[in-house]
Amino acid sequence: QVQVVESGGGLVQPGGSLRLSCAASRSVFGINLMGWYRQGPGKQRELVATITSDSSTSYANSVKGRFTISRDNAKTTAYLQMNSLKPEDTAVYYCKASERLTGSNSWGQGTQVTVSS
Repeated sequence: QVQVVESGGGLVQPGGSLRLSCAASRSVFGINLMGWYRQGPGKQRELVATITSDSSTSYANSVKGRFTISRDNAKTTAYLQMNSLKPEDTAVYYCKASERLTGSNSWGQGTQVTVSS
């Protein structure tokens, strides 16, 4: 199974920026889709952004224009650049990696992002 590790969370003031990283171990089949999700206090986990192996991206309406998802050339690391952060972006951010062919999903342990003055 693919191992996924997130990093880069922390405390930031409103209007600030953070960059999250998601490192996935190599897969025999390759990793197709990588995505960022978040779960705020008392809320359900929600999709933030996804990126495919050919770099097609999609975003939740709430983060469009502020967040950017990207992926390295080896296709095993995904990034989430978060700008103009708002208090409502406060959440634990999780990364998911989906294997090609099997469709197996692997989740990281999450990284806390807190936006507060």
